[in-house]
Amino acid sequence: MEASTALSRIGLAGLAVMGQNLALNVAEKGFPISVYNRTTSKVDETVKRAQDEGQLPLFGHYSPREFVLSIQRPRSVVILVKAGAPVDQTIAALSDHMEPGDCIIDGGNEWYENTERRMLEVSNKGLLYLGMGVSGGEEGARYGPSLMPGGSHQAYTNIKDILEKVAAQVEDGPCVTYIGEGGSGNFVKMVHNGIEYGDMQLISEAYDVLKHVGGLSNDELAEIFAEWNRGELESFLIEITSDIFRVKDDLGDGYLVDKILDKTGMKGTGKWTVQQAAELSVAAPTIAASLDCRYLSGLKEERENASEVLKQAGLKEEVGSFAQGIDKKRLIDDVRQALYASKICSYAQGMNLLRAKSVEKGWNLNFGELARIWKGGCIIRAVFLDRIKKAYQRNPDLASLLVDPEFAREMVQRQAAWRRVVGLAISAGISTPGMCASLAYFDTYMRARLPANLVQAQRDLFGAHTYERIDRPGSFHTEWKKVAHGVGALN
Repeated sequence: MEASTALSRIGLAGLAVMGQNLALNVAEKGFPISVYNRTTSKVDETVKRAQDEGQLPLFGHYSPREFVLSIQRPRSVVILVKAGAPVDQTIAALSDHMEPGDCIIDGGNEWYENTERRMLEVSNKGLLYLGMGVSGGEEGARYGPSLMPGGSHQAYTNIKDILEKVAAQVEDGPCVTYIGEGGSGNFVKMVHNGIEYGDMQLISEAYDVLKHVGGLSNDELAEIFAEWNRGELESFLIEITSDIFRVKDDLGDGYLVDKILDKTGMKGTGKWTVQQAAELSVAAPTIAASLDCRYLSGLKEERENASEVLKQAGLKEEVGSFAQGIDKKRLIDDVRQALYASKICSYAQGMNLLRAKSVEKGWNLNFGELARIWKGGCIIRAVFLDRIKKAYQRNPDLASLLVDPEFAREMVQRQAAWRRVVGLAISAGISTPGMCASLAYFDTYMRARLPANLVQAQRDLFGAHTYERIDRPGSFHTEWKKVAHGVGALN
């Protein structure tokens, strides 16, 4: 539509595909929206889409001032531009024309501390600020994403009705909730992406084992994943994986998935998640393994060279010998169970990271509610998130998903299959770092006593770091070498 004399309810700046789609979603829900982009052709493109998709109440503007003044007060402006400096530049351009009480909502994948810095900076002008995670990709933005807004509660209240209509809808409400203060919305989205890294890695490992140990074709894999998507693994990622296996290569013979270069890209949220886990002393080995695999996938030429060198050194491929005589039906069922158990570990690690950060920052995150808003719209949406929600409703102080009675029972039931898959993969020389990391995490967490006593003894020997005892209180130090060699006594 052409610019209107009536004021828009909300504005959106940044009209790449995500921005366009979110703006059209808002307009389609009946909220008049103003849009702006520095490149004017993007404004024209969005206005045309709004006309073509049903004469939607979307109005294009070509200058920051005109754009801001077209929105009713208190103004709410969503910005969807590349994280970092472009966000600061956009805020500077728009905030010159905004008034106290107006609000800026950053919908990008931003580092949470940048959001907290901007919150302080714009507050000097009397402006409110939200950092809002948006998950669901291009399709989610257009038809219903999962939204994770954090920051000013007043700013959230001003647009709550819009967000609740625009978000994905599930049986227990819209997939949006006020996350908490400060950069909590961005942090929650970051961890969501870390869990997503883990999920995708685990699915790729299931594929690798089924294809190379089980000898399954793409047609068979498509059917298996479709079947899994009708059970406990039902999720967006399992569903799209089934679809990927069905696509033939339109530029040659065979299937497209087999022609794709085995190098995985990334944008940084997975790395941030692992860095934060380390900062907070939270074990997140499944997520870390998925990140390491992306790094290793980038070393394509090195891996090809290593493969040749090791063959010449006498390394034999074991995969072929395993594919013969394998019980396919049992392997498929074992891999399903191993994938499910590994995923629970990945989600448990993500939730534990959120808990640690929530305690550090005083965000008071509601983990059951986070699981609920991830049930629809987002990339990690899955049926079993409803059970995670219920686990936290049963016990908001749950130390780990692994000790929720329901999940604990499921892990125990699946561990034999899980160990068979990991053992088979190791014997066949197929790397399953995500599944191995999950299993090691489970095995470590469930043991009442670990060999950490020896590590602490070593630390005390070479660095006098002291140690505690299991049979009496206090800190102790021993002159280990002297005692071991018969010189001196225990201190």
